[in-house]
Amino acid sequence: MRHRHGYRKLSRTSAHRKALLKNLAIALIMSEKIETTEAKAKTLRSFIEKLITRARKGDFNAHRAVFAALQDKEATKKLVNEIAPKYKERNGGYTRITKTRIRRGDAAPMAFIELV
Repeated sequence: MRHRHGYRKLSRTSAHRKALLKNLAIALIMSEKIETTEAKAKTLRSFIEKLITRARKGDFNAHRAVFAALQDKEATKKLVNEIAPKYKERNGGYTRITKTRIRRGDAAPMAFIELV
């Protein structure tokens, strides 16, 4: 049983999981809606919401913290200057996960994750 287990490992090493989340976050920031597996979407939700909360301040330290997590100048700029200010009055819940289909190749449940 996995009662109170901390996080999803996604069948990857820690470095691979970190790179996966970083790339998914960049894709979500740039296109504002992506389709991925349900487990990856749920894991990405906590990662991206923490980044948006940090970016809401909009100061230099927020830029540095977001860039440290994403390592992508364009995504960092878009997140801090365009996306985060929209959520100034919102206390969390910046993303929406919508279940879509079962992937044909491996029967993985798919979901859209989008910025609200």
